[in-house]
Amino acid sequence: MNDDALNTPPRERRIFANRTLNLRAIEAVGFDMDYTLVHYHADRWEARAYERAKAHLAGKGLPVGHLEFQSSAFTQGLVVDRLLGNVVKANRFGFVKRAAHGLRPLDFEEQRIVYARVLVDLSEPRWEFMNTLFSLSETCLYAQLVELVDEGKLGPGIGYDEVYRLVRESIGHVHIEGELKLDIARDPDRFVVLDEELPLALLDLKHAGKKLLVVTNSEWDYTRAMMSYAFDRFLPDGSWRNLFDVVIAGARKPEFFTGNAPALVLTGDGDLFSPHVGALKTGTVYLGGNARLVEELLGCPGEKILYVGDHVYSDVNVTKNLLRWRTALVLRDLETELLAIEAFEDDQAELDRLMSEKERLEFTYSQLRLGLQRSEAGYGPPAPRSPSQARRLMTELRATLRELDDRISPLSRRAAELFNPSWGPLLRAGNDKSHFARQIERHADVYTSRVANFLFETPFAYLRSPRGTLPHDPA
Repeated sequence: MNDDALNTPPRERRIFANRTLNLRAIEAVGFDMDYTLVHYHADRWEARAYERAKAHLAGKGLPVGHLEFQSSAFTQGLVVDRLLGNVVKANRFGFVKRAAHGLRPLDFEEQRIVYARVLVDLSEPRWEFMNTLFSLSETCLYAQLVELVDEGKLGPGIGYDEVYRLVRESIGHVHIEGELKLDIARDPDRFVVLDEELPLALLDLKHAGKKLLVVTNSEWDYTRAMMSYAFDRFLPDGSWRNLFDVVIAGARKPEFFTGNAPALVLTGDGDLFSPHVGALKTGTVYLGGNARLVEELLGCPGEKILYVGDHVYSDVNVTKNLLRWRTALVLRDLETELLAIEAFEDDQAELDRLMSEKERLEFTYSQLRLGLQRSEAGYGPPAPRSPSQARRLMTELRATLRELDDRISPLSRRAAELFNPSWGPLLRAGNDKSHFARQIERHADVYTSRVANFLFETPFAYLRSPRGTLPHDPA
């Protein structure tokens, strides 16, 4: 094995390009913090968020004390239907492929009746896109409250839309009040996933001449605690602050990218901030501000700035559409999904082979049926077989197709349950791309499972998007 092969990352650690990105041309890289630079044990974080949100709802008199967080009940990338109290998974065109009312999965016929003429359109207030890992607790709590609505336990006047508003308000309250993040800061060993490769990847970027920034919605005291815990032990000088040219806490994204709010500057080494006037300065911590101030500091056009985050809208949509920054989305569960796909490769090859055989036999069956139709109706060219021969062959083909279906069915069912038994793969809905995959495709120039994957690609990589495929392309 040569040295190059030793540095080739496994597929789950690669960076995937929707649009070609030349890292050599990037002069500055900005990062979100939560679930981007600092990754958490999502089940533990979301369980804690769930419990605090549940307590907030209980304080409003809702009978939620018996409810428990179900970490695997939902996945990132699903959509809440506030009108009907459902959670759905749609394909890239907005057609619903799976659905659950509360925690109860809808069967095929019920789903067909409800959504046959309905398309998921995220611009409509009916739909709420659950696009980050922070959504897991929210979706679970909403689904459970939907069931309480159906049982008549929440009182008159509280329907599915009002329940969503209550849950969203409670989750927002939990994040704003600060108690949840105090829990995390008090016990980071329990909640934070350390990644010793990440600081080296960022050092590579910095020493390649790129300016590094942190732009996070988290407040400064929490940002300082989490970044110190996750980085300092792995850095030569023991200080994460020296790694980044500018740190902006309390950014209030997406407004940070769309507005012109002023910035406060940290005074000394404490927690006190004072109003800042003029251009931003390197080596400084700010609170708030806006993206234009960052661009002035960097002195480079938007296409030379790469922003890395985990939120499809707040991190990559607005930065790309409004500022024309380059964008990278961190999708941690991509690792788990790709490992599941890899483990299924042999079965997938067999499934593909069986489906190819089925398509060939179905084509033959259709040709026989058409020939029989022409013979019986007395039109068209003479059929190569007599009606009796055609019927006999069709009977044989039907039996063979039934046998094929019996072999295909369990493989197809397993393929549909990869990553999550109820919702399947994150980025697929049946054979098509999921609605989540379509959002990533539209808004993220590149996507990857963790920031540390830049360690493999290096600061000099040319990330090329693959040639787009069309149904008529050869296999």
